[in-house]
Amino acid sequence: MPNLPDVVLWSIPAFVLLTVLEMVSHRIHPDEDAAGYETKDAATSIGMGLGSLAFDALWKIPVVAIYTAVYELTPLRVPVLWWTIPLMLLAQDFFYYWQHRGHHVIRILWACHVVHHSSRRFNLTTALRQPWTSVTSWPFYLPMIALGVHPAAVAFCYSVNLVYQFWIHTERVGKLPRPFEYLFNTPSHHRVHHASQGGYLDRNFGGILIVWDRMFGSWVGETERPVYGLTKNIETYNPLRVATHEYAAIARDLRAADGWRERAGRVFRGPGWQPGPPPPPKTGPAATGSATPEPALAGPTTAGPATAGPATVGSVLAGPATVGSATTGPATTGPATVGPAPEPAA
Repeated sequence: MPNLPDVVLWSIPAFVLLTVLEMVSHRIHPDEDAAGYETKDAATSIGMGLGSLAFDALWKIPVVAIYTAVYELTPLRVPVLWWTIPLMLLAQDFFYYWQHRGHHVIRILWACHVVHHSSRRFNLTTALRQPWTSVTSWPFYLPMIALGVHPAAVAFCYSVNLVYQFWIHTERVGKLPRPFEYLFNTPSHHRVHHASQGGYLDRNFGGILIVWDRMFGSWVGETERPVYGLTKNIETYNPLRVATHEYAAIARDLRAADGWRERAGRVFRGPGWQPGPPPPPKTGPAATGSATPEPALAGPTTAGPATAGPATVGSVLAGPATVGSATTGPATTGPATVGPAPEPAA
């Protein structure tokens, strides 16, 4: 097993220092247009981060078991060397892009990731607002394990990716030099990702590199000021509700769903998916349940104008209209009287 450092643990002092500096900068040089800090929101984000540490320790047990089994079955091995670690980081960042994108476009995965987007603030504590159900991420990295990368090396790369993304959760850093903005994920790119405007939704999924978004058509540059949060925000600071509110919404939709097709859509389609409208009802006697008129019996015919409904030629045995003068209301029920047409009214 490779001896790799715990990147997140070693980064905690830097997280604390940078967060304090950002808070002080907002206090000394406030920006009226910036979202800034709010005490309850920041406390919720920190609480979600601490809770994720505990839950991640539980989720790691089955994930490590699966990764270890796949690693033992594959004949391939990638050694942990100074020149292979950058390649592992590149591969992990590529798969992180698809993990992140998948968690935006599949609702059951979004139920996990929505936690990170639930704050209407954008600051360094927002980076700590992590889900408690991150067990949904492990399948995206199975290709690395199958190619012979040790599970500990995958975990190390994942930690490096998360630590990198901490500093990009800020409004205090503007756009950086163009070459850096072109290659790497930056605060400007990530502000777009956390915005709730239509043109910014589901964009800029990259972790360390932004080139994946440029390659796969999901990149958008920052133009207008972002409005952070969800398209339908949750009005709570309760960590338990923040962690589970979308799962509860899925459960409600499943109970109200009309059939298994809609249930599958509510779980595996996008977060905003709605079932299509029902087909328009057919028109005509067959759709309304009216009986098809029988052929007319032989006999005298009426001399008046034709009715607006079915034909009134002769006495009809089972037609919807009465025999004689035209009717303007609904058809009468039951068979019409057989016989000569009545005399016209004086």
